[in-house]
Amino acid sequence: MRIFPILALVISLFITSCGTTSRYGEPDDTKPATEATGTGKKIEDGIASWYGPNFDGKLTANGETYDMYELTAAHRTLPFDTILKVKNLDNGKSVQVRINDRGPYAKNRIIDLSKKAAQEIDMLGPGTANVELILLEGNLANSRVTDLKVPTYTVQLASFENRQQAENHAKKIRGARVEKITMGDNILYRVYHGIYTDKNNARKKQRQLKRQGFSGYVKQIEN
Repeated sequence: MRIFPILALVISLFITSCGTTSRYGEPDDTKPATEATGTGKKIEDGIASWYGPNFDGKLTANGETYDMYELTAAHRTLPFDTILKVKNLDNGKSVQVRINDRGPYAKNRIIDLSKKAAQEIDMLGPGTANVELILLEGNLANSRVTDLKVPTYTVQLASFENRQQAENHAKKIRGARVEKITMGDNILYRVYHGIYTDKNNARKKQRQLKRQGFSGYVKQIEN
């Protein structure tokens, strides 16, 4: 009788199964339920806050309607649709969020979470938490943002579907540049002037250009 080999196999399978799930088939209790999956690169740490009822239903910076029950967040500079894992360093819990808004604007905070995201990492009560941001999806390698905490601005003067038209307009304005912008299936050529880390300086230039006959507006450089 080959009892011992069979018994060893049964014991091995039992140990393996215990290491992955509980006896009720649920995830191991040693891993927090809110822990986001996936690995990534840590890009920032600091204080997180959250925003909810006063903004629910209003437009976000990327044009969506803010829903405080979705896992989204606001960041000063990260490109929209960047996916982050936000880890609460005070309790070890994590949540995965998508960037769809701008903020926070308090100097000592690095990210504003939706109410749902804040709830996932148990920071609704305290209001803030020490966190680290881990990049899961998004490309910062070619980003024009040099400091994640400092937004950069430019003056947009025109937008064309034809590159030559954009080049001709830019030639009229000293210091203007043309950039190719891809929006879904469409390609646009926009005329910009300057790059500023102080929004007031960008507004000053915008007013100066308007006096010269060139209308435009100040916008944040998104990536």
